[in-house]
Amino acid sequence: MARMRLLNALPAGATQFEGFCIIKSVSVRQNIKGTDYLDLVLADAEGEAVAKLWDYNRAVQGEYQAGDVVKVRGSITIWKDAEQLKIERIRKSTPADNVDMSGLLPCAPFDPAWLYDELFELAGSFHDDDLRRLVQYLLRENRERLLYFPAAVKLHHATRGGLLHHSWTIVQLAKGVCATYPLLNTDLVYAGAILHDIGKLDEFETNELGLASAYSDAGQLLGHINIGVSVIASTAELLGVPRHTAMLLEHMLLSHHGAPEFGSPKMPMFPEAEVLSELDLLDSRMYEMFSALEGVQPRGFSERQWALDNRQLYNHAFGLVKAEDE
Repeated sequence: MARMRLLNALPAGATQFEGFCIIKSVSVRQNIKGTDYLDLVLADAEGEAVAKLWDYNRAVQGEYQAGDVVKVRGSITIWKDAEQLKIERIRKSTPADNVDMSGLLPCAPFDPAWLYDELFELAGSFHDDDLRRLVQYLLRENRERLLYFPAAVKLHHATRGGLLHHSWTIVQLAKGVCATYPLLNTDLVYAGAILHDIGKLDEFETNELGLASAYSDAGQLLGHINIGVSVIASTAELLGVPRHTAMLLEHMLLSHHGAPEFGSPKMPMFPEAEVLSELDLLDSRMYEMFSALEGVQPRGFSERQWALDNRQLYNHAFGLVKAEDE
């Protein structure tokens, strides 16, 4: 996981930290002696960190929940080769703190309202009236949540507005692909790009800050692919969309992870489904690569990236840094 700005701002070698962050997730647990402690994930705009508050006393230290903005003081420790924060003091923020939320919330690089309008307008240009009605209906019905929902609990586009950003980026990629391959049905490609992750709206427990703290029951039992297919099927029936049209879109959702080992019960069986699957993978990998290389020195290597086949990544800085050996 990317390191928090709170920690990156510390001088080299520092082990003490103090500052504001957001609680991404929190639970009360017990150690082997039966004493309560808080197990937390703290986050700011740059990253997150696992934290512990040992010897937790609810009456003394108060109650906390995901989405709370808190001020913490503590120390940095290493546990099983991973950085962990030991909290010594914690309190909720107050208006007097005048906390700059832009420094705490990881956000998509574009205004979510603009991203939404772009996708809604694109759907309005579809030649296929059934796909237009279906996509615009689902965008309209879910607008409020789409404006803040992330695309993941962790990993790619796990930011406020990340779900819209991911879908919009795939659409931009798809425009180039569709121009190159004129036999593709562009309405179908764009509809799949816009709606392929619609099931994530019910897959995560997410607050209005855009922080996904956990998977919902439906997310764990069904997953966003199955949820999304159900949403498409029921909405198509409600709107009177022909079954064959709905089935094509359902297949695109079912197959967009590419193969069973990656969560798709079907592999893509027509060109538009293949395009969606490949572009979804491309965007997720580009996001992970750029995120992993943030903070890596020129001509340096990142840590191994679990989401990228456990690869190390290289910051070539080509064209940006003068080669010292020239």
